[in-house]
Amino acid sequence: EGVRETFTVRKVSFQVGVERTFPVHSPVIDHIEVVTRGDVRRAKLYYLRELRGKKAKIKERREA
Repeated sequence: EGVRETFTVRKVSFQVGVERTFPVHSPVIDHIEVVTRGDVRRAKLYYLRELRGKKAKIKERREA
């Protein structure tokens, strides 16, 4: 919370998982755009690092 808040971006590049953490209030970041939101039931998603294929997918949140 506050000034030390960060967010993590994950993607697979050339069959290698890449994870990058950015500070939210960094002057380098112009704006943040949320493309999709997922529906998960826990706060820490570290277990996703080990999963591959369809198991690594998160259910998309449905907007009412």
